[in-house]
Amino acid sequence: MLERVPIRWRLAGTTAILTFAILCTFALVVGELTQDRIRSDFEHDVAAGVINLRDDISIRIENDRLVKPSQSMLDLYAGSGHAVIRLLTQDGRVLRTTKDAPALPGADPFVQTQEIDGYRVETRPVQLQPAGIVLVQYARRVSDMESTLERVRLFLIFGVLGGTALALLSGLAIAQRAMAPIAALTARAEEIRRTRDAGRSVPVPRADDEIAELARTLDRMLRALDASAHETEAALTRQREFVADASHELRTPLTSVLANLELLAETLDGDQGEAAQSALRSSRRMRRLVADLLLLARADVGRESVREPFDLSRAVVAAAGELEPVTGDHDLTVDVEPVTVVGARDDLHRVALNLMDNAIKHTPPGTHVHAALRREGDEAVLEVVDDGPGIPEDMRDKIFERFVRGGGEVAGSSGLGLAIVRAVAQSHGGEVTVGEGPDGRGARFVVRIPAADSAVEVQPPTPALAR
Repeated sequence: MLERVPIRWRLAGTTAILTFAILCTFALVVGELTQDRIRSDFEHDVAAGVINLRDDISIRIENDRLVKPSQSMLDLYAGSGHAVIRLLTQDGRVLRTTKDAPALPGADPFVQTQEIDGYRVETRPVQLQPAGIVLVQYARRVSDMESTLERVRLFLIFGVLGGTALALLSGLAIAQRAMAPIAALTARAEEIRRTRDAGRSVPVPRADDEIAELARTLDRMLRALDASAHETEAALTRQREFVADASHELRTPLTSVLANLELLAETLDGDQGEAAQSALRSSRRMRRLVADLLLLARADVGRESVREPFDLSRAVVAAAGELEPVTGDHDLTVDVEPVTVVGARDDLHRVALNLMDNAIKHTPPGTHVHAALRREGDEAVLEVVDDGPGIPEDMRDKIFERFVRGGGEVAGSSGLGLAIVRAVAQSHGGEVTVGEGPDGRGARFVVRIPAADSAVEVQPPTPALAR
């Protein structure tokens, strides 16, 4: 449980607990000494009061009656200390007493100090000639002393609690200030995580302490990560450029091999002819794979194909016509409207071809595949829908990755078709999404790319750029 508490609260709590323990010890010691001193002073004041009274007043008795001191004089003497004064004969007869004095038991001349009915009573004898002995009683309430002691206890209790609360608040403030550099490091680390910019530095405190050492360590780690990221990116860039260059260079010898195999397939008969046909099919598949790799490699290194305005509907219709011989028992329909885009004609042709080819290859015979092209606002929307088994939800985020075959090892499938669709769509500033068909069956692929201004005049590609 303690490990879940924030550090600043742990520091402040520890400070408050230590302060509470120190203040409690201080309060116990000081409180005990103070109470002893108050009791001692109270007892001394009562004893001093009766002695001063005995020495200061003049007592005179005439005809068995007390003449001095007067009642007003006793009341005045007792008023300053809220005391009770009584003058008694030796046999206990009260000669005079202060106003509202309680009826204390008779005085014993041999007992000087007593506590009677909540009063501390001091008794002193005074020798009178020839009247005999008069006893002077001076008493004060013990409750007056106890109220003083109670106030002292409350003061100490509130002092301990108040000191503890101040220690907690001060500890929180100090901990907050001490944790400010760490909070700054955390904020900068979060900013670096959000921006993924390892080249940024972290604030280093001026003080040469553990936090500054942590900041310097984090800064050195970011420098190392940034250098490693640049090295990795440079290696990946060289690798992508190599793949793009290698794929481009492979196209020429593959074209020569295909031409020779086509010639051999036409001239050879029997087993040799079948071998030539098999080699021709494998070479054509290799040419398609090299073309796919070249397209993806160019997208990775940022090499753009020649872009020009053209009618995308023609590319969609041409792709459907190219697939017509391999549709088999599938029903392929196309519904397009003229939409002008600015882009790479061959790449966008490949997008339409791959989407329709993917639907044909991964759906059973008799499935209806429908391709549609329309303009929605500033976007050209290419939609390919089938009524096949559809794509499971857990595969929809993976099918656009490279070398992922949604239907398993399908003959003629390299697992690059949908990866090419996404790469081309993104390179044209668009996106591709996949979902269910309109009636909840099958799969629905939608490609959205920016459409060209309607005022752009579509021109056929020049012979130098035509492929």
